[in-house]
Amino acid sequence: MADIESIGAKALEYDRYSGCSQSVLLALQEAFDIGSQESFRAATVLSGGVARRGETCGALLGGLMALGLVCGRDDIRDTQAYRDAMKPANEIVDEFKKRLEDEFGFDKPLGSTICRDIQERIYGRSFNLNNPEDYPLFLEAGGHGDDGCPKTCAVAAKVTAKKLRKLLE
Repeated sequence: MADIESIGAKALEYDRYSGCSQSVLLALQEAFDIGSQESFRAATVLSGGVARRGETCGALLGGLMALGLVCGRDDIRDTQAYRDAMKPANEIVDEFKKRLEDEFGFDKPLGSTICRDIQERIYGRSFNLNNPEDYPLFLEAGGHGDDGCPKTCAVAAKVTAKKLRKLLE
């Protein structure tokens, strides 16, 4: 099994092709031998804050999908398994926010996992990724550079990998 840093590096590298949710999910799928082509494909539309709308961070969603592959319920009626999955999910969300603060040197706590809010903190503004005039500005600001969204993918992958490793022990 790959070490945590190399899982993060792989997610960072994959995001150069666009698709933060798939970048994180694929790095985790490969490292933990989880999921399928179908689960990878399902993550396509979650990138850029859900359909590039700036909502919940797609990198985080990719990590949470991987968590669901490991400890999600198999039966809709299994409400206990559903409840049990929420504890590690919330731990991933909280750690993701903290690690983003540390990695990017944010001067105050990150209050949400909303893509637009994270962009604002990283780039000084948010971008409408569905706007053909705004998207090139996102790229010019370093959107797919190592210190932009790919770094966010690396953080999400590392935080999730650490939790998955613990759950699978």
